[in-house]
Amino acid sequence: MPKIRNLLATGRPLHWISADSSVMDAVRAMVQHDIGALPVLDGDRLVGVFSERDLMKRVIVKGLDASQVTVASVMTADVITADINDDHATCLKKMTARQCRHLPVIENNKLAGFLSARDLMMSEVEGKEFEIKSLTDYIYYVPPTPE
Repeated sequence: MPKIRNLLATGRPLHWISADSSVMDAVRAMVQHDIGALPVLDGDRLVGVFSERDLMKRVIVKGLDASQVTVASVMTADVITADINDDHATCLKKMTARQCRHLPVIENNKLAGFLSARDLMMSEVEGKEFEIKSLTDYIYYVPPTPE
């Protein structure tokens, strides 16, 4: 089973937001980068995740002013994380158990990456496509003809 370390090695940038930033700043960052959630840092320490769901449930529905509310006051603070050496199945189980779609990845007590359910699904699909091609090549193998 592939490790998360390999998935994060693609060089994709890691976007995050400071806990004392406004919700409006977080939303702008999410729109700019076309992402649905951001890890929230206090210095270099992970303190939460701010997602579209947090925006809807804790800001919009309550009629709060997104430019006046801090991310820290509306983020999900009880965050489940993955270790950089976890495999895909472990991460999917964690996400399913907590009904979340984003998972911060930790290495040496620091944020190393941020995965979405889509990242894991796309990686699984790519792995299955490779497996199917390999099996098809094996089944239909034609040995080279001697000269």
